[in-house]
Amino acid sequence: MQETQNIEYKSIWRDGYLRWICGFANAQGGTLIIGKDDNGKIIGVKNVKKLLEDLPNKITTILGIVAAVDLHETPKGDYIEIAVEPQPNPVNYKGEYHFRSGSTKQELKGAALDKFLLQKYGRKWDSVPIPNISVADLKQETFEFFKERGIESNRLDEKSRKDTPEQLLENLNLFENGYVKRAALLLFHANPEKFTTGAYVKIGFFRTDSDLRYQDDIHGNLFEQVERTMELLLTKYTKALISYRGLSRIETHEYPKEALREALLNAVTHKEYPGGAPIQIKVYNDKIMIWNEGRLPEDWTIKNLLQNHSSRPNNPDIANAFFRSSYVESWGAGYFKN
Repeated sequence: MQETQNIEYKSIWRDGYLRWICGFANAQGGTLIIGKDDNGKIIGVKNVKKLLEDLPNKITTILGIVAAVDLHETPKGDYIEIAVEPQPNPVNYKGEYHFRSGSTKQELKGAALDKFLLQKYGRKWDSVPIPNISVADLKQETFEFFKERGIESNRLDEKSRKDTPEQLLENLNLFENGYVKRAALLLFHANPEKFTTGAYVKIGFFRTDSDLRYQDDIHGNLFEQVERTMELLLTKYTKALISYRGLSRIETHEYPKEALREALLNAVTHKEYPGGAPIQIKVYNDKIMIWNEGRLPEDWTIKNLLQNHSSRPNNPDIANAFFRSSYVESWGAGYFKN
């Protein structure tokens, strides 16, 4: 049996393998087996009695967790099985945070480590409060735009028209202990790039992958980016066929506006903003490619996306604000081919 997401084989024990136990504990759990080769063949392990005494103590002392350490005796040799349960709190090995992904172990650093620690404590990146920024630093016109869209779509009460920016942020859960959250900066600040590098959209028209003819960068807050990007896509980067019904002028776009808007909003809502790369839209004569820096939830595959699934936005506070303004729905319906 080959190594998998939840099984790792080691022929002998080394204390450095505590990193693998740490990786299992921080992911979905798993089993480390000592005394088998990489193909799962039993080769036996020496000093079994000492290992049975030492391993539980080392795991508890260094990692701060308890794992089941069991001996298996077979005619081909003895091997030890260490069963690790997934842990609700982050586990570190001498200050290092490891994570099991697929059949490999990764040490988490930088933005990946920040995201992991936030998620372990029930937070997302966009929900973190930011000091030294007041509500007065945010853009009043965007609050008015948000209220108009929300009221028009019946996702905000008519009484919300009189709400102050502070009240709106409170209602959106974007205000915590006197601080605005990261999501509020992206949604309502005139220049969120001052705080988050790469928080903008880049569009280019390509004849071929290496032949860029013209391009635009769209800056401003997320509401402004979505509106301006859609305007450019429909007026500059794609064509519309003109027809008439009586005196009425009818425009038929190459791509359904609703599909373009949904793809753009998905890119904005699910983007990994700490990565620092802008959303990139490449327009060709026969296709549009939209890329953002992001990844699927840890336990998801492409198959999950191709069937009915619940909504799991990477930035739930941003998604909630987009829902209140009628930009997106709160339910994920999956992707279906006709």
